[in-house]
Amino acid sequence: MNAKAEAKEARFDALKWVVVVALVAVGVVGNQYFSAEPILYRVLALLALAAAAAVVALQTAKGQAFFVLAKEARAEIRKVVWPTRQETTQTTLIVVAVVLVMALLLWGLDTLLGWLVSMIVG
Repeated sequence: MNAKAEAKEARFDALKWVVVVALVAVGVVGNQYFSAEPILYRVLALLALAAAAAVVALQTAKGQAFFVLAKEARAEIRKVVWPTRQETTQTTLIVVAVVLVMALLLWGLDTLLGWLVSMIVG
């Protein structure tokens, strides 16, 4: 009996995705069609259409799975221990110094090899 419910929902999911695509298409075409209107009105209309499309998309199985993934990702981001400003500055300076040293070494090696090749070739 559960398989019937899932099959029925999957059939409606396809219809919901068609509605989402139609809403996005209406937003794109409408934005172009009403290009003479003030930008504020067009942005508000696009935001309303985007919200409607998101609500419809979240009613599908994939939309719900995406929402769960987004919530879990947000929870994981909160667990991250971010570096302090001092650590970030020090790490950035170390990276810049290493890049400069490597650039000088590669420049010197390129100059030396170019000189050697010009000596051999004549």
